[in-house]
Amino acid sequence: MGRGDLTDAEWERLRPFLPVSNRRCGRWRDHRQVIDGILHRVRTGVQWRDLPERFGPWKTVYERHRLWSADGTWERLLQQVQAAADAAGDIDWDVSVDSTIVRAHQHAAGARTEPPSAPASKGDAAAEHQDETPWQSLVARLVEVGAGGEGLGRSRGGFTTKLHLSADGRCRPLSLIVTPGQRADCTQFKPVLEKIRVPRTGPGRPRKKPDSLAADKAYSNGPCRDYLRQRGIRHTIPEKTDSQAARLRKGSRGGRPPGYDEERYKKRNTIERAINRLKHARAVATRYDKRGYVFLGTATAAALVIWLRT
Repeated sequence: MGRGDLTDAEWERLRPFLPVSNRRCGRWRDHRQVIDGILHRVRTGVQWRDLPERFGPWKTVYERHRLWSADGTWERLLQQVQAAADAAGDIDWDVSVDSTIVRAHQHAAGARTEPPSAPASKGDAAAEHQDETPWQSLVARLVEVGAGGEGLGRSRGGFTTKLHLSADGRCRPLSLIVTPGQRADCTQFKPVLEKIRVPRTGPGRPRKKPDSLAADKAYSNGPCRDYLRQRGIRHTIPEKTDSQAARLRKGSRGGRPPGYDEERYKKRNTIERAINRLKHARAVATRYDKRGYVFLGTATAAALVIWLRT
């Protein structure tokens, strides 16, 4: 076993949820070998063509990663690991939300402007998630963001991508979203929270609602607070100075100041530590993937490793 490869215990946690061949479209190359190759690339940021030979053909490893990024396999694996942790009472549901800028390498630009073609599925489990609707919704999301539509935004320093995420109280990512670097944090507040979905190991609906939430002033606006109030989520978000001044100018019409728990806010550093953990993976700290959904798959694979090894 090489450095960074899956241990036997980690492999056993993932194996039951991996796609199975239907024997009509060819056999999958050994999943464990390919996943080790993907994780090696995520950890080191090496070019796909330069993967060590022990992981098999580099193109097989890349295509498996692209397919699983497109059909949501990485996200389902992450949810299953989160479900096992939740069943053991191992998730701290005092959640924090934030975002981080990721500098995009020059090779991340230049993707074709037309929507990507649907990847060929392989096996019953893969085909089950390759129906037309999810793929069309993926293409629609890519087209919606525009030509830069691969989650690449322009800045003075070049291309940047923004990674929006939520994390539990143990510094582990719960949900991830990729946007262009200039996208405001508050615009992705609701999508990030609604993407939290931890299935039950037995009967019951997936858990989506945190016990409490902390966020910085970037999320201090009416729509964010109204959304949290509607869902009944206790939250700690400091009030912006200009918002406070505007409220005071209105006098009694300005209403009461929003609640603020200073001790709870001190725990918001968990999201910063979760971001630092994610960026230990060099392919997340610097974006090399041309396609936005592939980069999201890369970040999700890095988050999966964090859950497996915490």
